[in-house]
Amino acid sequence: MTRAAPTSYLAARAVSVKSSFRTRMLELAAGLDDIIALGRGDPDFETPPAIVAAGAEALAGGYTHYTAPPGLQELRQGIAFQLKLNNNVYYSDNQIIVTNGAQEALLISILALVDPGDEVVLQAPRFNAFDHMVNLAGGRVVDVATLEEDDYALRADAIRAALTERSKLLVIANPNNPTGGLTPRAELERIAGLAVEHDLMVISDEIYDKLIFGGAEHVSLAALDGMSDRTVTVNGFSKAYAMTGWRVGYLAAPAWMMEAAVEIKHTLSICTPPALQRGALAALESGEAAVASMLAEYERRLALVVRHLDGMGISYGRPGGGMYVYANISSTGLDAETFCLELLRRERVMVFPGTMFADPANRHIRITLLSPHEAIGEALTRMKGFVERVRVS
Repeated sequence: MTRAAPTSYLAARAVSVKSSFRTRMLELAAGLDDIIALGRGDPDFETPPAIVAAGAEALAGGYTHYTAPPGLQELRQGIAFQLKLNNNVYYSDNQIIVTNGAQEALLISILALVDPGDEVVLQAPRFNAFDHMVNLAGGRVVDVATLEEDDYALRADAIRAALTERSKLLVIANPNNPTGGLTPRAELERIAGLAVEHDLMVISDEIYDKLIFGGAEHVSLAALDGMSDRTVTVNGFSKAYAMTGWRVGYLAAPAWMMEAAVEIKHTLSICTPPALQRGALAALESGEAAVASMLAEYERRLALVVRHLDGMGISYGRPGGGMYVYANISSTGLDAETFCLELLRRERVMVFPGTMFADPANRHIRITLLSPHEAIGEALTRMKGFVERVRVS
């Protein structure tokens, strides 16, 4: 039998992943000049020099061969110490796997926990790679909405309403991308009780845990009663230390899960490059001052963004952390995708629509804090003019 087209050879898990709106935006941007990019989640800061030096020294010193799949022991020990000191969670170094970015850590965790047909509860809006990972594992995504009036904090009651007998895994991101939503301790305690009551495993993505605004409290789910043996904590170095291209993350998991998770890590990538692991260790040892400096600048940029949005009459959820503001542009009369395309075409400002983040409402945009203060101010001045013209047209 002859197949109709070469694409008919593709597995269903592959064809379910569609070309994204991001690609369309980038193709449009390629033909334009003077663009101010407030779209991508890549810090505009350079990696701190001490971290770069440690990576370079490691390469020169022979860190060019495989490590054991879980990673360098000294880095895993350093991660375990930091988790205890800063997050009040207790993992041995044997419960940690160093990964190629937090994204690999998430995929390893989902592949280790999800069987075909299992339901995975995800907050919405969210980083849409979660959906693709669940699809690869054969699971089924169940949405739990977070709301602007709650500043996009996750609510236990909303999770409870989404649970069925097939629910196996809850994945949360705290703070969240794209909303910056920070779920407070009291609500996390209710979520923890729900997980215990319904025997759910939980993946807690805490990649933004060092980027918390206004002195708010970040709480690791694994630190709460009953959660240490049913939580996988995922984190990494990309965001807080401006190390996105280094691709170093990690997962910290219950001991009973480690053998399976290590085998998946070995299958995916054998190990994380050892010289880059040495850079990550330097980040743990000497990077906190740089993190504090970058956080202070993000807070300054956040104040600028919300002041401009208030002036435009555009609402938003106040972010508790992260690198983003999630703004509701429905008052302009445009849907989010049209808003983003026209803002880019007319004003040379790039932001991304909420539809890229599992938000079907098509009325929100994500604005990043990842350009210099002056550039953000100019971009929002351009946006204000665009909004005013759209509203009177």
